[in-house]
Amino acid sequence: MVGFTTALEGLGKSEAQLNQAAQQIATAPVAAAAGQDTVDLSTAAVAVLEAKNNFDANTKVIKIGDEMQSYLLNAIG
Repeated sequence: MVGFTTALEGLGKSEAQLNQAAQQIATAPVAAAAGQDTVDLSTAAVAVLEAKNNFDANTKVIKIGDEMQSYLLNAIG
């Protein structure tokens, strides 16, 4: 169960990272129009891809953990 907890925490962190990057991308035109410093869109895009990859990796950890638990239960029972 420790692996599931860690993977779920990772999913939460990936979601937070994605939301932060998406907000930066969404507010970039508004900041530029107001004369403020603009967000580096390439950095924000990399953050979105990184969040996606982290989310995928954590999802695979959960799937593998589920398969291992299922295999173990089948072997015992």
